[in-house]
Amino acid sequence: MNPQGSPLASLVPMLLIFGIFYFLVIRPQQKQEKQRQKMLSELKVGDKVITMGGLIGTIESINENEVALKLAQSVKVQIMRWAVTHVVTEGSKLPDAQPSAR
Repeated sequence: MNPQGSPLASLVPMLLIFGIFYFLVIRPQQKQEKQRQKMLSELKVGDKVITMGGLIGTIESINENEVALKLAQSVKVQIMRWAVTHVVTEGSKLPDAQPSAR
């Protein structure tokens, strides 16, 4: 008799853990990244955007990798396209940048 049991029986809990991990972590991240890539591909001149650094500006020009943002009347900056995190639409609420209270 083998007191350790079937090797398949010890594999089932690991597969179950992987399945739960996939549906709670991996799949939502893949969905979020797909939405982000769609947002970046749909950027256009005139969009008001927020960058990773917290700058809010309007897109003046755009090419494959770079975006020119107008921050104020005579202030323009060049940023990498991937640095855009949000597109601000009419009536939308800006993302909360405050850390949560502990």
